[in-house]
Amino acid sequence: MIGEVSIYGLYLPPLLLLTLAALVVSRVFNLVLARTGFYRLVWHPALFDCSLFVIVLGALTYFTRNWS
Repeated sequence: MIGEVSIYGLYLPPLLLLTLAALVVSRVFNLVLARTGFYRLVWHPALFDCSLFVIVLGALTYFTRNWS
């Protein structure tokens, strides 16, 4: 990963941008899973949502690690 990302002169760490992207993606997954009734099968929905966010953030970090 690169050291920093410049957006109109504002330098941000890449992990912050990946975290925001992971929040959006995991929220979309959350809405889709809620509409399909998947959460009736989940023991602890909040723990599942947290785990889903960590998995999505890890996947985004893995797939963007070679951008420089």
